[in-house]
Amino acid sequence: MRVIISAGGTGGHIYPALAVINKIKEKEKNSDILFIGTHNRMEKDIIPKYKIAYQALMLMGFERKLTFKNFKVIIYFLKAIKEAKKMIKEFKPDIVIGFGGYVTGPVIYAASKLGYPTIIHEQNSILGLANRFLIKYAAKMAISFEDTINYINDESKVVFTGNPSGENASKTNKLAKETLGFDKHKKLVLMVMGSLGSEVINNKMKLMLQLFNNKEYEVLYLTGKDYEEKFKDLKVTTNIKIMPYLDNLPSLMKDVDLMVSRAGATIISEIIALNIPTILIPSPYVVDNHQLKNALDLEAKEAVLVIEESDLKGDVLVRTIDNLLRDKNKYQKLKNNLKRLVIRDSATKIYELANELIERSKKWMK
Repeated sequence: MRVIISAGGTGGHIYPALAVINKIKEKEKNSDILFIGTHNRMEKDIIPKYKIAYQALMLMGFERKLTFKNFKVIIYFLKAIKEAKKMIKEFKPDIVIGFGGYVTGPVIYAASKLGYPTIIHEQNSILGLANRFLIKYAAKMAISFEDTINYINDESKVVFTGNPSGENASKTNKLAKETLGFDKHKKLVLMVMGSLGSEVINNKMKLMLQLFNNKEYEVLYLTGKDYEEKFKDLKVTTNIKIMPYLDNLPSLMKDVDLMVSRAGATIISEIIALNIPTILIPSPYVVDNHQLKNALDLEAKEAVLVIEESDLKGDVLVRTIDNLLRDKNKYQKLKNNLKRLVIRDSATKIYELANELIERSKKWMK
């Protein structure tokens, strides 16, 4: 199988793409993969480390308000379509798959215009800007939340696959919490607000973290890579540890009892896959407030608890954690409802969908 994969901008787009790449390589060891990303976002550093062929398009994201910068964005976009067509013609893929980020716009559009079968994957509960544009051109859209279908006019294009990041998380090796100095006989609460962290949450947690002093459970607070210094003088008791981040977070998630997290698509898919009762604090600073919609979708299924950032005051977080850890029935209910949402073969479903479209394309060509 010859496949072009496109994704960019954030780990929420990149890591599901990597999960599908791994599945393709597992199923077809002689497959050829080309990854098309941007010239200046994180994928340009991440993807080559996996020895995956990488080509870059020069692009800029749209401003949400009216600005002359968007004229430049359109020029870059049109040039990127032309360049993407050239890359596609040279590589001659069997299929082109996009996982979001504005780089997927010109790639999927170009592939569609050239007659190649295409799939786009949506990680969030509502469509991102690129996928709203691309739904008209892609042959199929794979979705992570069942309710996403309510935002799409042409339901025949939609396939519910789940998020491949969850499948990756379930396969990772467990990192025992004792390795980080925690007591294996005590419950562990993991708090994480993304790899870079959140300035707003960190400012709040500098005031709140001491409320967890001398609790019967232990707490690991991950500040994010940019904020560790802010906490170096904070006095906490031995049941609390503060670290910047863990690169392979799902490995530790396999040995925690409760999480407090943002509501990004990737971390949600990992929480579901690993069956971890969680308190979500959605970021209000993302496009279309999609994290809140992700969180509310799960809250409606009684699979998580949600605290909005504006409500994160006083001792609300510590009280919510205490109540959940003490209420065994509520805790187990969250686990049971999370279990109902698990899709363990998401990457496989996308691989099989790709094969189906490739076969259909071959028959049409005949």
